[in-house]
Amino acid sequence: MLRRTSLVGGLAAGALVLTAAFADTPKPVPAKPKTAHQNYTETLAGSDGSKVPFDMVAVPGGEFLMGSPETEPNRGKDEGPQVKVRIKPLWVGKCEVTWDEFDLYFRLNNDALKDEAADPAPAKEEKKEEGPDAVSKPTKPYVDETYTHEREKHPAICMSYHAAMKYCEWLRKMTGKQYRLLTEAEWEYACRAGTTTPYAIPKDGKLDEYAWFKDNSPDDMHPRGTTHEVGTKKANAWGLHDMHGNVMEWCLDHYVKDAHARFARRPLVDGFVLNPCFPPTENKWSHVARGGSFKDQAKDLRSAARRGSNDDWMKHDPQEPRSIWWLTNYDQVGFRVCRPVEDDELKDVTSKLIKGNNEIFEPK
Repeated sequence: MLRRTSLVGGLAAGALVLTAAFADTPKPVPAKPKTAHQNYTETLAGSDGSKVPFDMVAVPGGEFLMGSPETEPNRGKDEGPQVKVRIKPLWVGKCEVTWDEFDLYFRLNNDALKDEAADPAPAKEEKKEEGPDAVSKPTKPYVDETYTHEREKHPAICMSYHAAMKYCEWLRKMTGKQYRLLTEAEWEYACRAGTTTPYAIPKDGKLDEYAWFKDNSPDDMHPRGTTHEVGTKKANAWGLHDMHGNVMEWCLDHYVKDAHARFARRPLVDGFVLNPCFPPTENKWSHVARGGSFKDQAKDLRSAARRGSNDDWMKHDPQEPRSIWWLTNYDQVGFRVCRPVEDDELKDVTSKLIKGNNEIFEPK
């Protein structure tokens, strides 16, 4: 595995310490409800003998109000109307997927890294043989995929939605468990952890105790900000780290500007929409990223804040067609994984992207 020497630097001079601003008087952060499933640690083994563990947190099923109220400061127009949503129980990655984990998929037994071409075309999507390595792997990045950020224990970055989905497919074959990206609704539910305020932190909490963002992420080597080792900031009430900041996180859904209004028109069960999602299609754009990043201002880290990918995210890729694996010079996006307790309609979900297809998803 490739590792970088740790770069330790102080925070940029004058870094701000932000106290979260709330639209309404916040309620105390609730304790995590009891749940039948339990936390566990998954350990990945590479063919080189390496072992990389990661933790999964048991998140109970429940209901929440998805989106932000009209009174919330810095609210985006795509965050409403609020929708009553019910989520099934699941496990959620305690932290964002790190390079330590991603490299077992990306770098081991990857024939594409032996080629001089950055992104050979056409890329083979699947191999004939069975096993975890039957899943297609990322081609060689056009530039250094870390963009000078540290590697060891830091979030993997700059991969496309397609690459994040393929990692989950590989992880399912490696473990026999139904790992995937969180849907947008699951992500917000897990982030909020029972809170209804703009940030999922206690009433007297300070945002910089829970998140890496523009005001506190710079160090001596990266005066404009950088990723940080996962899990070094405080967790939310359900034990999840870096839901605010560090890197934005890919969600399973296509980005739909009026998603909340569309969800609200779906059939209700006891007054709630059940596990809403806009699942993947063959279209390349646009997909949801949540949580904000080390480059973002505090307002962009809010629990309800949404981001939709677009072709500007890879505008520096000179290849034709552009890569389906890497977002050249877009170093603030990564992902985390989840696993439903019971199989659902998203079982074995895969990326359907076809190389060269730049169509934008338009829901009917």
